[in-house]
Amino acid sequence: MNLVVVTGGSRGLGAAVCEYYGARGWTIVEFSRSAPHPYSVSLDLSDPRLAADVFAKTLEPLAARAVSEVVAVNNAAMLGPVGPVERSSLAAIEAHLAVGVTSAIAFARAFVRAFQEHDCPKTLVNISSGAAAGGLAGWSLYCASKAALENYIRAVALEQAARTPPIRAISVNPGVMDTDMQATVRSSPVEDFPTVERFVRLKEEGRLAPPARVASRLAEIVASRPEPGGVYSA
Repeated sequence: MNLVVVTGGSRGLGAAVCEYYGARGWTIVEFSRSAPHPYSVSLDLSDPRLAADVFAKTLEPLAARAVSEVVAVNNAAMLGPVGPVERSSLAAIEAHLAVGVTSAIAFARAFVRAFQEHDCPKTLVNISSGAAAGGLAGWSLYCASKAALENYIRAVALEQAARTPPIRAISVNPGVMDTDMQATVRSSPVEDFPTVERFVRLKEEGRLAPPARVASRLAEIVASRPEPGGVYSA
């Protein structure tokens, strides 16, 4: 069995990744709140304790099966709250970090625990962003969560270098895609997101990448067995 496990696969890039691997005969498991697919597991990632429990209960039985290759894609994320830092409520900050950081780490932990001993190609992919490399006014939390996970993946990769057989942990920057999140970005008031016009122009100029193309590139990166800990552009 070739297995791909994806968070946030109900739409956008996550759905495209599921479709790509599914078309090639892989077994798919997808975690999302809406759980729209036959292979979906319904899960609210804003509750990290629940998420950790569901991840473990779902992945452990799969790990008991014969697996030829396994890929885990941490794709789920929140953009908001968008705007100046002083306007974000503590509840909104906690919700963002629960989805974008804590549940993402719970997913990685569950994957490592379940598949560490499998002697096959194993890849943990963190979907990152250009926002991880530099700040953007109005996106303080999104920048912070993406940067945190990139460094988390670097640390996991270093840990795995001492393990046999290792899990290959990498980050993939998908660039700017034509997704619902980008539609939300373009609707942001300029006082909340001063660089909104840049993203409006990208849409008008047809420069947003289709999620299917990014999913294909992601799969190519995984298949190339890249250096662990790196950030790769899709």
